Amino acid sequence: MASRPDQDAAVPRVTLSTGHAMPVLAFGTGSSRTPPDLADTILHAVRLGYRHIDTASFYRTEPAVGAAVAEAVRSGAVASRADLFVTSKLWISDARPGRVVPALRESLARLSLGYLDLFLVHWPVATDGGTQVGFDMEGVWRGMEECHRLGLARSVGVSNFSAPKMDRLMSLAAVPPAVNQVELNVGWRQEKVREACARHGVLVSAYSPLGALGTAWGSDAVMESSVLHQVAAAKGKTVAQVALRWVYEQGVCFVARSYNRERLEQNMAIFSGWELSEEEKELIATIPQKRASQGEYFVSPDGPYKSVGELWDDEI
Repeated sequence: MASRPDQDAAVPRVTLSTGHAMPVLAFGTGSSRTPPDLADTILHAVRLGYRHIDTASFYRTEPAVGAAVAEAVRSGAVASRADLFVTSKLWISDARPGRVVPALRESLARLSLGYLDLFLVHWPVATDGGTQVGFDMEGVWRGMEECHRLGLARSVGVSNFSAPKMDRLMSLAAVPPAVNQVELNVGWRQEKVREACARHGVLVSAYSPLGALGTAWGSDAVMESSVLHQVAAAKGKTVAQVALRWVYEQGVCFVARSYNRERLEQNMAIFSGWELSEEEKELIATIPQKRASQGEYFVSPDGPYKSVGELWDDEI
């Protein structure tokens, strides 16, 4: 398929606190069943108009992302590396002072890139030698600030931070986090986190905007919602398109993971030509709320977090 760089503007962008523009739709690569042709699928997405690719050390997809970026530039799908926005994340085994910068350098080596557009602390959790230890928020954040100062990450941020953790981080940060990436969808609206981030000028990005149905921890609250099916039928859209449009209209960016080429195009079609009515948004607001990604694997009687409530500061 021929490259279509004229579609670069098809995905809206938002300006982060660092002044850098981030496309609101990201191609997600986190999956328990990563396809062997992931690099080819990413390249196809870029040719459709995707410009933001989300990866992480934990996903083990950084090499495929790097290969796709290199081929996108080589083939002319984009004019240069600067046309793409790449996000990766610091895993819990490296979430310790002294390990942050080396971990980012290792990610960049796997990606064959000179810098990341966005580097996130994946969880407010740390391990040392496989054992969970206390999360040194200030020490880790100083490492993230150093990544930014060195030019290895143009913007830095966090993921899975509750509203109280955002408040604490903002109180100690010299370079504020640009983004907080959290589970967010019609079945878990994250109102407290969104309020905290709005106070601090931090952009909220949604993972699992479709509920991650089919994963070990996912929920059917989105794709099986009778409300969304009703709205989708009335609008002549898919349930996924309605769910993503709702996230977009909340002013939230989102990471959508699909390796299906038809659905990749459908995700691109949510930005123009239609919107949700006030009545439809009021109907969607009646959907029951429940966190799907509990993070229970980070909870232990002997660890820093002794309950799911402690991990999320009771935002469950």
